[in-house]
Amino acid sequence: MTRVKRGTIANKRRKKVLTYTKGFQYGRKNKFRQAKEALLHAWTHSYRDRKRKKREARQLWTVKLNAVARDNGINYSKLIKLLKDKNVKLDRKVLAQLAEENPEIMQAIITLVQS
Repeated sequence: MTRVKRGTIANKRRKKVLTYTKGFQYGRKNKFRQAKEALLHAWTHSYRDRKRKKREARQLWTVKLNAVARDNGINYSKLIKLLKDKNVKLDRKVLAQLAEENPEIMQAIITLVQS
């Protein structure tokens, strides 16, 4: 009877897990059991932090806009209200970029909506 080597699918599955953990530290990169556990946590955190990244970006835009608005004598909430009243279609991301890179343009926008 001929010899049958087994476990090709199991080996493939283990190798696949270990390729995902490339770059992890200690045994978490090359010991299957530890690698599997590490991946469970890593993927949980990465999913959560993709959402958190968006949240933190929007908070940063708010902080930048508030700083520019206070330099011009109003606060953030009044600035947003004035922008909505004057039908300015720029979103917070673009306004924050303007505030950081082109403060003179941002100041012109604020004086426009205040008038």
